[in-house]
Formats: sequence, structure tokens, C-alpha cells
Amino acid sequence: MNNHKSFGETINHLRKKRKLTLKEVAESIPIDTSLLSKLEKNYRYPNEVQIKKFAKFFKVNEKELIIPFLSDKVVSEVSETVFSKEVLKVADIKIQYLEKKK
Repeated sequence: MNNHKSFGETINHLRKKRKLTLKEVAESIPIDTSLLSKLEKNYRYPNEVQIKKFAKFFKVNEKELIIPFLSDKVVSEVSETVFSKEVLKVADIKIQYLEKKK
């Protein structure tokens, strides 16, 4: 998995690797072709059901799609603040703390 790819880039890569059109993938999921285009361009985010359908269709582990999806959401939330790097550092510390509590 390429960690810097967005969800949209990941889906686009999987589709093109299999030489499929937007229409072919959209019909198989099933979603609207224009929605798939927006997902690939990162103009929209998928929902959980769609992520599961993409994973099943492309025969990949859900983790390969969930990680880019969630990281896209995190980046979109924190990238607009001047404190984004600090926010991510604190979030990492909190995650480590929560994991130790388990």
C-alpha cells in the first residue's frame, strides 16, 4: 500500500490497473458514474458501505481503503489550521495513551 495516496487515487489506481472504465466499476458497486468520478478526484468521500463494496469488488483488504479514507478526513480537518502539525503530534500521543489503557 502506498501511504501517501488518497482514497480517490487508490480507487483510480485499482480501476486503471484492471483496465476498467468508470462506468464498469460504477455499475458493479453500484453507484452513479458521476459519483465515482467525484470520489476518484477527491471531491466527495465514500460512506462505509461503499468502502466495503469497493474492497469486495477490487478484491482488496478493507484496510487498504479505510486507511487512505480516514487519513484524507483527518488531513481535511486539520490542514486548514496553522497548528496542523502540532495537532497531529498531540493526536498521536493521545492514540498511544489510549492503546496503553486497553
